[in-house]
Amino acid sequence: MSGKHPFILRLLIAQLAIIIFGFALTPTFAQSAAAKDANVSGEEKAEQVLKRAIEALGGANYLNVHTVVSRGRLTPFQDGISGLPTAFLDYIAYPNRERTEYRSKGGRVIQVNDGDGGWVFDGASRTIKDMAREQVEEYLRFTLKTSVEYLLRGGWRKEGAKLAYVGRREAGIARRNEVVRLTYADGMSVEFEFGAKDGLPAKVLYQRKNAEGEEAPEEDRLAQHIPVGGVVAPFVIDHYRAGVQAYRINYESIEFNVPVAEALFARPANAKAVK
Repeated sequence: MSGKHPFILRLLIAQLAIIIFGFALTPTFAQSAAAKDANVSGEEKAEQVLKRAIEALGGANYLNVHTVVSRGRLTPFQDGISGLPTAFLDYIAYPNRERTEYRSKGGRVIQVNDGDGGWVFDGASRTIKDMAREQVEEYLRFTLKTSVEYLLRGGWRKEGAKLAYVGRREAGIARRNEVVRLTYADGMSVEFEFGAKDGLPAKVLYQRKNAEGEEAPEEDRLAQHIPVGGVVAPFVIDHYRAGVQAYRINYESIEFNVPVAEALFARPANAKAVK
């Protein structure tokens, strides 16, 4: 509530000033402001939103991140009830390599995405397999291309995707988000919301086919942004499918630009060689 009162107070003061002093924008100023907004295209406005977001996340420090090592827990949800969390260890090497290790009572699972390939290790069955083409495409389309990092680091530009400004969207009491839309050549579109006040990424929205083959909305909600070594990162990500929470990611630690061995992404010769 404390963040709400100053806003209301300023609004009341402004209204009182208009009543008592007859203060108002002169036609010349109002017309020039409108003309200025009219001269800014939707694409230019969208680029301004991205630039502000980059600055909010750390500016040059954010853009100079090459590797990320994070640890945390992934908690599934079913009918609004949380399940047992699974610990994970994640390695990212930009622009398109990622290794995620999951540990639970069922054993250890490793999934590696390396460009347009990858492999999966199942500790319970002690098997290692190349990732199927469908799995690779799913990762590239619904993990990489819907990520805030892919948007802000400009990976979409070389694909000929189109950026547009959607407008402002309500995001709670006295809160609004700036919304931009990225449309890929194949027609897939992703909307990204950034806080109008702080510029930080807040939501990612897109459509994905469900088990019945029907297009359904998917949404990531980013929260608890914490500065780490000059870079700001969300420590909580809630994922929703058709408006229902599917899982939550809680990061316990995030490290930037730490050494990540090339061997982590290389496919071992067999299951026994997995480290």
